Amino acid sequence: MNAMSEHDTPTAPARILVVDDDPTVAEVVGGYLERAGCSVEHAADGPDALLRAERRWPDLVVLDLMLPGLDGLEVCRRLRARRPVPVIMLTARGDEDDRITGLEMGADDYVTKPFSPRELVLRVESVLRRTRTAAAPADPGPPLRGGDITADPVTRRATRAGRELALTLREFDLLAYFLSRPRTVHGREELMREVWGWDFGDLSTVTVHVRRLRAKIEDDPARPRFIRTVWGLGYSFEPENEEGTE
Repeated sequence: MNAMSEHDTPTAPARILVVDDDPTVAEVVGGYLERAGCSVEHAADGPDALLRAERRWPDLVVLDLMLPGLDGLEVCRRLRARRPVPVIMLTARGDEDDRITGLEMGADDYVTKPFSPRELVLRVESVLRRTRTAAAPADPGPPLRGGDITADPVTRRATRAGRELALTLREFDLLAYFLSRPRTVHGREELMREVWGWDFGDLSTVTVHVRRLRAKIEDDPARPRFIRTVWGLGYSFEPENEEGTE
């Protein structure tokens, strides 16, 4: 089964950079991804990952958190400083702080070791599908507006009061979803399904991205006026800048 058939062509498979210092993990992950139709390159440490990415920019990076030379968080930061790239982090630690830190650095998802290689392939497929759909939407529609915030699905450019917002791919998708459905309560499960395209996953991914988005669009993220928390239910986008509480 070619898991990437919806968004890759036989002559242009998705380029995946797998960064892990464990050769067994790298071999297993690489094998599953290749069978899914991807072109896989392996780096065993942080500096090598940056060098390989510079030579051949990947479509997605599977990145271990604990690496020699440079850790995964620093590699993610340096990659994202160059240009956007989807990142799925691997970690052998179950500590929630590590997962949250990775998401706050801009990782699109994380998988905790030991993990199912098949599950990882499904997550890679999901992220790639969302990325390529965002790059060439079939019917992007007109710019979305709420208060003084605008998000243009064609250019994927978001502004507030005319000032451009530096949003990641997922932050833009989340903002666009909120703008297209204002004054409606959205549960985290709904956001995970509709924005991430996942029917499974840790819901803290949504929580972290909402927090990151608030930090970029709110005057005071501790007292959000646009993205309001509806306790026990989820989040609601209020375009008229009504005072809210977190």
